[in-house]
Amino acid sequence: MATTITDVLNDWADIGIFAYVLPFLMIFAIIYGILVKTEILGNNKGVNATIALAAGLLALQFDYVSNFFASIFPFAGIGLAILLVAIIFTGLLINIDDDKAKKVYNWILFGLGTIIFVAVLLTSLADFRWWGGMGMGWGESWPAIFAAIVVLALIFWVIFAGGGAKKNEKEK
Repeated sequence: MATTITDVLNDWADIGIFAYVLPFLMIFAIIYGILVKTEILGNNKGVNATIALAAGLLALQFDYVSNFFASIFPFAGIGLAILLVAIIFTGLLINIDDDKAKKVYNWILFGLGTIIFVAVLLTSLADFRWWGGMGMGWGESWPAIFAAIVVLALIFWVIFAGGGAKKNEKEK
């Protein structure tokens, strides 16, 4: 018999609540909500539920989703704790009665949230094992990541800043 919260949570982990039931419920709820909201398949709740049920079960057929969820959510919890501490400290130190100050405050929190999101995503992908158990290995891949960012920046620069193939009026 479980006597502590730790025992209860360990028992739930042993029977698969965290690895299968909660990921299934999350996937089912998100897919069902999207199908109901968009009405892409009509207004038939039975069809929407069947598709969401099938997608949720198929997603858990192998352990990829369970392992990824087990990796990303602890890091997300840490990220949320960091963001919460930042909100508390800035709330103590800054008076944001002014609309301009509120906008600056919101942009600062948005920037911090974006940095935390990227850190959580990269850390989770590095921890998540796939492609034969090799993981992402972000620590050794920074030169490749930097090169990819430079190439993408150049592509965007050529597409958007180059101005296209405009002909000079005198050449016509």
